[in-house]
Amino acid sequence: MSETAASPVQVTGTVLTTRRVDAYHALTVVAPGIAERFRPGHFITVAVGGPASSTLARRAFSVHDVKPDYGGTVEFVFTVRGPGTAWLAERKARDTLDMVGPLGRPFPLPRDPVHCVLVGAEYGSAPLFGLADLLQRRGCRVDFVLGAASADRVFGALRARRMGETTTLTTEDGSLGVRGRVTDVLPSVIADTRADVVYACGPLSTLRGVAAVAIEFDIPIQVAVEQTMVCGFGVCGSCVLPVIGEDGVTRMVRACVEGPVFRGERVRFEDIGTIPFDALGAPGAPGGRAHEPGGQTGNRHVS
Repeated sequence: MSETAASPVQVTGTVLTTRRVDAYHALTVVAPGIAERFRPGHFITVAVGGPASSTLARRAFSVHDVKPDYGGTVEFVFTVRGPGTAWLAERKARDTLDMVGPLGRPFPLPRDPVHCVLVGAEYGSAPLFGLADLLQRRGCRVDFVLGAASADRVFGALRARRMGETTTLTTEDGSLGVRGRVTDVLPSVIADTRADVVYACGPLSTLRGVAAVAIEFDIPIQVAVEQTMVCGFGVCGSCVLPVIGEDGVTRMVRACVEGPVFRGERVRFEDIGTIPFDALGAPGAPGGRAHEPGGQTGNRHVS
C-alpha cells in the first residue's frame, strides 16, 4: 500500500519533560491529536516566541518519538540556531506550545521482510528510530549508520545499538567510532548486510552522498529532506526543490507536502536552490507553463 499524508490538527500541547541530549534539546509534549495520526517521517510545526511574539513563522521539526502515555505524547529534538529555537530551549514542564501536525508524507514501508540500512547524520537521525520499530515489526532486518562532526553530535547511538542488528558510528574528528563520514562506511555496510533498501535523514549534503552510494549499488533509497519551511502546508513555496517524476519530467515540488520523504534517486540534489532550465515551467523549458507544485513526484512504495 502507499503512504499518504495524514490530516493535520492544531493543538495546544503541554510540555511534559525537557532534557539535554548531548549537543541537542529534546521536548516531550502531550499532544494526543497529533500522536494518534503520526507515522515515521511526518513532521510538526511549532509556534515560537509566545502569544505576544512578532515571530510569525513556525518552526518545523522531525519527530523522534511518539508514545501513548497521557493520551499521546510527541518528542522532538532540535539544536539552537536562532531566537526561535532559543525560546524553545527555555521551555519548562507545564508550559504550553501551539503545534500543528502531523504534516507531510511519511516513509513508505516494504511489502515483505527485507534488509534495511538506516542512515542518519547529526540530529537528523531522530526520525529513524520510530521507522526502525515499524520495520522490525514487519520482520525486516535493521542496521544503523549514524554520524556527525563529533561524538556529542551523534544522536541516538545507544538506542541504535539496542535496536539494530549492527550499528556503525562515524565522526569527522574521530572522537567516536570510525573517523570520517557516513558515506565512507556505507558501501561496506550495504555489502556486508546485503541491504535491499536504504532510508536516510540528515543535511542535504549527506543525503546527496548517501543517494549516490545507493544508486551505485542499484538499491532503492528513501530520503527525508531537510528544507527550510515557513508555513509547513504548501502555501509559501519556501521549501521547493527539483524532483524527477515517474514520467521523467522535473518539477519544482514542495518538501512540506509532496515530501519530506522522496525517492533519493529522483531528487536533483545538485540543483537544489535553483530552478533547473529543464524543469516544468522554467523559462524556456518544454511546455512553458508555470510550475505545478502538486505534480507527481514518483514518491512511491518500496518494493
